[in-house]
Amino acid sequence: MRTTRLGRSSAPVTAVGFGAAGIGNLYRAVDDDTARRAVEAAWQAGIRYYDTAPHYGLGLSERRLGAALAGRPRAEFTVSTKVGRILVPSPQTAHLRDDAGGFDVPADHVRRWDFSADGVRRSLESSLARLGLDRVDVVLIHDPDDHWRQAVDEAYPALHELRDAGVVGAIGVGMNQWRMLERFVTDTDVDVVMLAGRYTLLDQSAARTLLPRCRERSVGVLAAGVFNSGILATEPPGRTYDYGPAPEATYARAARIAQVCRAHGVSLPQAALAFVARHPAVVSVLFGAADAGQVARNARLAAAPVPDALWGDLLAEGLVDP
Repeated sequence: MRTTRLGRSSAPVTAVGFGAAGIGNLYRAVDDDTARRAVEAAWQAGIRYYDTAPHYGLGLSERRLGAALAGRPRAEFTVSTKVGRILVPSPQTAHLRDDAGGFDVPADHVRRWDFSADGVRRSLESSLARLGLDRVDVVLIHDPDDHWRQAVDEAYPALHELRDAGVVGAIGVGMNQWRMLERFVTDTDVDVVMLAGRYTLLDQSAARTLLPRCRERSVGVLAAGVFNSGILATEPPGRTYDYGPAPEATYARAARIAQVCRAHGVSLPQAALAFVARHPAVVSVLFGAADAGQVARNARLAAAPVPDALWGDLLAEGLVDP
């Protein structure tokens, strides 16, 4: 599988990456063995880039990912995690579930926003302990939407210092929006951005200015949320878009895209993966999966060829942005 090095760092990412929110019990619980087999399936498919975060299952995703990768040659895989949320023990809520976070885990910790330099270092230290690793290859500032000033004045310089010291490889930002990502690309020296849901078959809003700016600045784009939380993941389209019910107009557009895809012998999720991967700014397309079957299915779809004529037909019908 093709690999790309991020910026000036030594961190390589494969063209397809494994998003580990699912093995952190996103929306539904899976057991440890199911999580381990999901990571093993990704490895067997040639995937060597794995993304996680403390937010995912209140640390469960990091623990499970680290356990599943234990014993693998460390030089052969890349792990990214994130900073910005500190996990604080909360025994008084441990009998509850993490409904607010969307993860089916006991709420034995609470998340506290912290984009300070000290918070970045403490978060990374905790992540390394959960992962069982002595280093993380990529560190991303996670969802700083309401914390721009502290993120750019404190979190970013701390990561810059850690990168210069060789403690981490690449540094960047991960968000569900593109405007603030563009500010980071323009105003800082990040290596990478993780863009979730804003460059897909249904939403190309990041293509007009963010992706060209990333190309200009040699910033790699890790494309996540390429199924827009479910609508593009199945054939026929799912009914969930951006973590809520899909508006009828959006569903109708997805259904029409699926119809054009079928005329070319291509499924909707196959096209969703291929569309994102073909942009020259995108260095890796991540998909989330909670079990080995989902991993194998998505890996097959990502590897399947898609005829160029499909893109021309979608463009001609006004279904994708020029």
